[in-house]
Amino acid sequence: MRLKQGSFLWYLYLDKLYCLLSVRNVKALLEYFHLLDVHRNNTLNDVLFYHFLHHVTSWNRTQIMIVFNMLDWNAVGEIGFDQFYMLVCILLAQQQNHLEEQFIFRHSRPVFELLDLDGALRIGAENFHMYNFLFNIKKEDLRELYHDFDITGDRQKRLNYKEFKLFTIFTMDKYQERQKAEKNQELPNHPQKSLSMRNRKEYCLSKIVAHKSNL
Repeated sequence: MRLKQGSFLWYLYLDKLYCLLSVRNVKALLEYFHLLDVHRNNTLNDVLFYHFLHHVTSWNRTQIMIVFNMLDWNAVGEIGFDQFYMLVCILLAQQQNHLEEQFIFRHSRPVFELLDLDGALRIGAENFHMYNFLFNIKKEDLRELYHDFDITGDRQKRLNYKEFKLFTIFTMDKYQERQKAEKNQELPNHPQKSLSMRNRKEYCLSKIVAHKSNL
């Protein structure tokens, strides 16, 4: 997916660390949302939503409506500014330096809730496949996700939030290591050995403990 050059979103900037917009950008986005809201209901229905995304992205109609149904949590046929803001941040994470891993790590709970279509507090591989165009999770990462992080051994191969959080921590660490390797031009000559399943889990658990101790 690419944002169409010259569209309003093209000029917004997403913070690379926290994957959020600045206060100034949020104010500008809110004004833009009000311009789109021709019915003055503080919401966008599916028609307005489609024309907005058709104008700013390269997605087709099917993809746009899949995203709308995902954001329309209560199935009321419209979305508010909170969902609109979330979507814009996801779009900018894709567009600006490929920050998908960083975004999913920083906003793991909202992303998990978006993917939890039936409210079962578990997400299956089919959820990721449906929204892969939105989050750009690679196939090999999906295999690792359900092979290495399904700690509870769910027969239906569905992950709870804690397991999903472990995956985001590990993926983010891989992303940071890859960035460092590319900067030092070490990636082609010194490939990193992949961790075993047990070491991955132990590593991610240590990351969570360290994160909590710093709070």
